Amino acid sequence: MTKTLLATLLMIAPLAQAASLSDALSAYDDGDHRAAARGFAESAARGEALGQFNLAMMHLRKELPGASDAQAWRWLQRAAAQQHALAENALGEMVEQGRHGAPDAAAACDWFGRAAAHGSGDGALSYGTCFYLGRGRPQDMAQAQHWYLEAAKAGDVGAQYLVASMFETGLGVEPDRRLARYWYEAAARNGDVAARAKVLAMDREL
Repeated sequence: MTKTLLATLLMIAPLAQAASLSDALSAYDDGDHRAAARGFAESAARGEALGQFNLAMMHLRKELPGASDAQAWRWLQRAAAQQHALAENALGEMVEQGRHGAPDAAAACDWFGRAAAHGSGDGALSYGTCFYLGRGRPQDMAQAQHWYLEAAKAGDVGAQYLVASMFETGLGVEPDRRLARYWYEAAARNGDVAARAKVLAMDREL
């Protein structure tokens, strides 16, 4: 084999792997769960976190023959070992819902915290709720506000409304009407009817 041909094959191989995962995602979107599962399984076996995560989610949604929470947990753990934030958040949800042993609020919050630290908006929302409710973490409104703000920045409309309310009332943070209006307006742009009403009410008070 010539050096040129070998170099070409080495360049093509990663593209073929990437295409396999892409094809699996397309198959899933098209409702072809058998082809999707095959592609995700191949990707997962190669150690790709996204393939592992998607294969786990098919187990969780009972979209595979013989689907099981145990298999979902196994693949989510492998993806989480690569700091895959969606997998970390899903592990937190499994623990919280009692889908891997007895529900454990503190352990669930551990996973939500990892997901939040790795950029998951859903993880940040759930981690903020741990502090807001004092469930799995000591109640701490400053921490709740911090993580809700991260979720709001990631585009979560519910978090945007919560952050606005906390800025308006001074819950966990210094009161700031300007920031309250900013986040109410952000939530309103994302379709929150109550936030739209709050913006109008605040404008009338000026």
